[in-house]
Amino acid sequence: MKDAQYWIDRLGLRRHPEGGYHRETYRSSEQIAREHLPRRFSGDRAFSTAILFLLPANEVSAFHRLKQDEVWHFYDGSALTIHVIDPRNEYRTIELGRDIEHGETLQAVVEAGCLFGASIGGEGPYALVGCTAAPGFDFEDFEMPAREELIARFPQHRNIIERLTR
Repeated sequence: MKDAQYWIDRLGLRRHPEGGYHRETYRSSEQIAREHLPRRFSGDRAFSTAILFLLPANEVSAFHRLKQDEVWHFYDGSALTIHVIDPRNEYRTIELGRDIEHGETLQAVVEAGCLFGASIGGEGPYALVGCTAAPGFDFEDFEMPAREELIARFPQHRNIIERLTR
């Protein structure tokens, strides 16, 4: 298995505000006009976008929320645990990885409006995954609430919030 730095260098990945490393690999050249999108979007959006994302074992992807659905794809390394708090305040995890026989999945969807973050699920040094968003991702659609705000809103999930926030 290649190490994390190999993939970071080889794929030209850069630091991501939520943690880990990323690079946009696709942005549709076609746009959806603002008036044809749900009201939660502030402007036009690409039909779809895709990124590569690498999370080293010593980091987490901090809890954040998007205004669009995001499909996660597993590529290499250790399994990735995606932690989700849905709009009904229910917590669940998704194990993204290649060990299908033990409950992992190669693809998973985090629906719009869910709070989510990620951590390494296995013992490997990193997870290399991809994420596809539709409509396309824009940082205006990205929200990363503060730890105190999340604990006040979801006190029953305090332990995982403390682990996946800064």
